[in-house]
Amino acid sequence: MAEAEGGGLVFKPMEQFEIKSLFGGEVMWYTPTNTAFWMGLSIVAIIVLLVLGSRHRAIVPSRSQSVAELAYGFIYKMVEDICGKEGLRYFPYIMTLFMFIVCANFLGLIPTSFTPTSHFAVTVVLALAVFITVTILGFVKNGAAFLSLFWVSSAPLALRPVLAIIELISYFVRPVSHSIRLAGNVMAGHAVIKVFAGFAAIAAVSPVAVLGITAMYGLEVLVSFIQAYVFTILTCVYLKDALHPHH
Repeated sequence: MAEAEGGGLVFKPMEQFEIKSLFGGEVMWYTPTNTAFWMGLSIVAIIVLLVLGSRHRAIVPSRSQSVAELAYGFIYKMVEDICGKEGLRYFPYIMTLFMFIVCANFLGLIPTSFTPTSHFAVTVVLALAVFITVTILGFVKNGAAFLSLFWVSSAPLALRPVLAIIELISYFVRPVSHSIRLAGNVMAGHAVIKVFAGFAAIAAVSPVAVLGITAMYGLEVLVSFIQAYVFTILTCVYLKDALHPHH
């Protein structure tokens, strides 16, 4: 937020999403940036929580051990319920996805921090990794039978070619919707908080703006977890299609 020349207020809620060099200067492909820093910090947070926090396993768990066990059991149950026992061999990959996204989301709620998952460059890579992995796995596990995913055998014969085209299009749209859903929700919430923060500088509406910031921040805490959950559960659904493609 900045004051315009005419005395009005100019809101720039999107400035918080700018990628900047950690040491100043032009951003190149090899430049250490705020995005890389906060993604690295997310990885450190995962290691601290899951490795260091649970290395002294006890019958009466510590707080960090309790959180680690809760996260482990939550994702394990999700993979088992959706993909079956066969899907559990891919549990480490899905667990890693969930923990990275949820840690990046929560760290992004720290004032003056940066949220990597608000950038499509990050979420598209995550979504494409899931899409490519699941597609390759589908053909490796099922061969040409994987194509039965697009052939709705329960539908009337005349409709099957049309449904096959629709299924094929929806399949290739998966990484787009998978990535936009996560980045869009995270970006929108942070932008709204920034707008409320701008209004907080105006004395007349400051109390209302502060209440708005508090409410939006609480909502963003919930959204940070929900979006990680949604991304993970969709990954499990796509994995199930690869393991069991028959309609």
